[in-house]
Amino acid sequence: MKSISNIAALREHAGLTQRELALTVGVTETTIANWERGRSGLEWIERLIKLCDALDCELTDLIRTNATTAEAPEPTFAELRQMYQAGQLSNASAQKPVSQP
Repeated sequence: MKSISNIAALREHAGLTQRELALTVGVTETTIANWERGRSGLEWIERLIKLCDALDCELTDLIRTNATTAEAPEPTFAELRQMYQAGQLSNASAQKPVSQP
């Protein structure tokens, strides 16, 4: 089953342009455009889901950071999986998760 990118809808919901999202994520606008069109990048999310399933851990457990911020907390793996399965998660990592209705 082929995965479908939902990045454009999530980006628009967040009120970001492709350029703003690219700057936030640290990639080029072309990369964002490719992700939005499903040309590349979805495979790594599927692999991360499998990795977390195999390790019985949350996505945030995979990488530790020393940075502390006052921003919204990262979504849990369970939340990301639920969003992914509902077609609400793209292959790009958003800085702030979209609140669920």
